[in-house]
Amino acid sequence: MHMDTAALWQRYQDWLYYDKELGFYLDVSRMGFDEAFVEQMKPKFEKAFKDMDALEKGAIANPDEDRMVGHYWLRNPDLAPTPELKKEIVENIQKIENFTSKVRSGEIHPPGAEKFTDILSIGIGGSALGPQFVAEALAPLDPPLEIHFVDNTDTNGIDRTIAKIGDRLKTTLAIVISKSGGTPETRNGMIEAKAAYKAQNIDFASHAIAITGENSKLEAQAKSEGWLTTFPMHDWVGGRTSEMSAVGLVDAALQGIDIQGMLDGAKAMDDLTRKHDLKTNPAALLAMSWYYAGNGKGEKDMVVLPYQDSLLLFSRYLQQLVMESLGKEKDLDGNVVHQGIAVYGNKGSTDQHAYVQQLREGIPNFFVTFIEVLKDRVGKTVEIEPGITSGDFLSGYIQGSRQALYENQRDSITVTIPEVTPFTVGALIALYERAVGLYASLVNINAYHQPGVEAGKKAAASVLELQKKVMQVLKQADSPLSLSELGQKAEAREQIESIYKILRHLNANSRGVVLEGNLGEPNSLKISLQN
Repeated sequence: MHMDTAALWQRYQDWLYYDKELGFYLDVSRMGFDEAFVEQMKPKFEKAFKDMDALEKGAIANPDEDRMVGHYWLRNPDLAPTPELKKEIVENIQKIENFTSKVRSGEIHPPGAEKFTDILSIGIGGSALGPQFVAEALAPLDPPLEIHFVDNTDTNGIDRTIAKIGDRLKTTLAIVISKSGGTPETRNGMIEAKAAYKAQNIDFASHAIAITGENSKLEAQAKSEGWLTTFPMHDWVGGRTSEMSAVGLVDAALQGIDIQGMLDGAKAMDDLTRKHDLKTNPAALLAMSWYYAGNGKGEKDMVVLPYQDSLLLFSRYLQQLVMESLGKEKDLDGNVVHQGIAVYGNKGSTDQHAYVQQLREGIPNFFVTFIEVLKDRVGKTVEIEPGITSGDFLSGYIQGSRQALYENQRDSITVTIPEVTPFTVGALIALYERAVGLYASLVNINAYHQPGVEAGKKAAASVLELQKKVMQVLKQADSPLSLSELGQKAEAREQIESIYKILRHLNANSRGVVLEGNLGEPNSLKISLQN
């Protein structure tokens, strides 16, 4: 859809959303939809708005687990469906603020030191991506506690993180985040952390807190071992929407980030995106644009380009929020639909020199979201050329990329915030949470469960069980075995490939497995254990 300059200017004005209180702009004018499409979408949105209203009032939105979905209540406890839930939310925020204030002041401190200096945050998925994004975006240059993350069961990564902390481990507060307490990656990270503390003769319990579900294994462990405290993970908050819960707020507050500002920003955006009017609801405008771009089937990828370094991790955060919520095999009626929107991205203007070339001239299988920040820097700026600053260049690159893409009929959305603050970051998180919920309703899927993730966890567990069987067979063998013999004795002849990969991994890590023969020809191998 190409227009002359006057028509394009008019379309920009028609489809530019602005809210004065937030200083927030949303421009969907460079998406190619027409008025007929908008009219066609209005009945779908009537249903979507009602679905979101029901969600906020406590409807069971996750029937798989018989759970409500109430992350909106976290920033507006008055919306909670019962007085008990409201009280629980308010008291938890007070507890977070009280505990983190005492840690920062030194009232709560490690044995033998005046203050905690660092945080070791152990979690995965939503228990890591939100806190990482917020830390990158909002932590001061000299935070009261410096944060480090263990967000994978990668031993090299864990070792590097512990090595970076070094001697400060004795003044490092470990935060273990897991709703069930049984998430393997988080459990592994906790066990690795305990070993690191023990290696330096540090008492882990006096340096640890847990953020977990009530009556979980982790809560019981923390209490029995005498950890400093625990914070609840509500069963009505999913991992990918948990940044405004203890999951995100404890980490943020310890770093000196204004968590009330984040909550206020999210609440303000919630208020804007609750309107039952497509054109004046920014989350609805986003959801409509996504639907248009991918024909309601996710046929195009979402490329997210934040044009400020502090928002580097926003695209990574959105990957989970969007892809785990919308990537579903079946719709609510049980039909196979294979829904989803792929998300990727990196920061501008870095991408002027990376994949913008393909975005403009390659396969048109995407739409772009530019994230623009109006304020360049705090303090006096430098002129690179007469009357021109580095920030002016960055602003020019956004406009230039947007125009270059439009000229080649590539769709784009531009989200603009005045500056990166706790308030605006909270608002951005809330905007995309609501857009995801509305889009899910438009395409008739459940945004609040993740059966594919659970399937992957079960498959991983079965591999580990197979490893135990294989090792048991090898321990009992009198002579080296071939792969087929090993598979037969382990009663796993259909899993020869998995057995081969298990053996290769154990051999590479000097775990006692001897492989004689050509590793590139698995059937030639003779397998035994070291004596």
